[in-house]
Amino acid sequence: MDNNEKNKHIQDAPNHGQRPKTEDTDRKLDSKRMEEFSAELTEADLPEFEEESGVNPGTLYGWGSIVLAVISFFTWPIMLGAASIVFGFVARSRGTNILGIIGIIAGILSLISAFFVIPFFS
Repeated sequence: MDNNEKNKHIQDAPNHGQRPKTEDTDRKLDSKRMEEFSAELTEADLPEFEEESGVNPGTLYGWGSIVLAVISFFTWPIMLGAASIVFGFVARSRGTNILGIIGIIAGILSLISAFFVIPFFS
């Protein structure tokens, strides 16, 4: 094999930070090594978001429990009554005791009426 044929099969060494042999654009590089610099974000660098004050997520569950209990007196008493009880317990666990207790009691009354009162009048 000829020496020229060997050189055709050998790949050129990479340009590590040096100017390319053929320049496609007329841009000039800022750095000869083309290094990339980055900084890490720490907790102190993150923006602080204001939290909503006075809003308890348990109130949504409490009112949802009461609404489900009221609807359960008119339709689907077993499903909506049970959902009302579950939502009431979630509301109580999140700090809204009164709304949770009202939803639990109303859900229990709906289930009692579905199992014991309504069958006697049907």
